[in-house]
Amino acid sequence: MKNKDTIIYEAHGNLYLNITNRCTADCVFCIKRYSDGVYGYNLRLSKEPSLSEIIKELSEQELSKYNEVVFTGMGEPLVRLDVVLEISKWLKIRGIPVRLDTIGHAKLLYPERDVSVELADSGIKTVSISLNAHNANTYNQLCDPRYIHAYEKMLEFAKDVSKSGMELRFTVVNLPVVDIDKCKKIAKEYCADFKVRSYSASS
Repeated sequence: MKNKDTIIYEAHGNLYLNITNRCTADCVFCIKRYSDGVYGYNLRLSKEPSLSEIIKELSEQELSKYNEVVFTGMGEPLVRLDVVLEISKWLKIRGIPVRLDTIGHAKLLYPERDVSVELADSGIKTVSISLNAHNANTYNQLCDPRYIHAYEKMLEFAKDVSKSGMELRFTVVNLPVVDIDKCKKIAKEYCADFKVRSYSASS
């Protein structure tokens, strides 16, 4: 019998949602390059789960025991923006805090939409954006984004997130080519929390 795809998984007192393996970048440090998942969970999906499948799995959890529900997993959640919005609304009604982890390419994916406002209205409290580098050149080398001007547009989206009233966090991976101090300064300029993620090319 085929193993069931992992749509939701637990860690650090949070419940994480793995709704896609697609992404708008191909980062050199991406976990997909060296592992099938995290915390012992295989996050490679045989197909993307439908909205009803995700809601069903969430319905079977005691959601109140978690600090927050987080859109993350092994892909970019915002490639499925409308699913993210519907799930967030469902969780908001139940009083569950929601965080979105994203590469931040929303303005490139959906140029005609005000994604930050839609996210805030759906009930998302925190948006954690992968800043990943202190300038565009380093960012392009590390992340190989699908779009040109991805770094600049990511920072524009970060500004939108702050304006919309959601909490903003920037993260970077601790790599030699990344100037952590400069990244910290960028986070300060954007009034964002800042987190350095460790890099480990082992499963």
